Amino acid sequence: MTSLSIRLPDDMAEKLKNIAKVRDMSLNKLMVELSAQVLAEEEAKQRFIAAGLRGNPKQALQLLDELDALGL
Repeated sequence: MTSLSIRLPDDMAEKLKNIAKVRDMSLNKLMVELSAQVLAEEEAKQRFIAAGLRGNPKQALQLLDELDALGL
């Protein structure tokens, strides 16, 4: 497993700590979940682009539905 240090504005860090506390999880777990969500969104976007390039509108529309389900 990799350890990653990031710099955040103090107010943002405090808000993230509060969210983690409300969700009864560690800040680390919250960041893992947020990162996983961003990665899933990017993967869906890339699949949509690839489907469009292959000329598969049905698959592209399905991917749009998936993005919509993620709230994007």
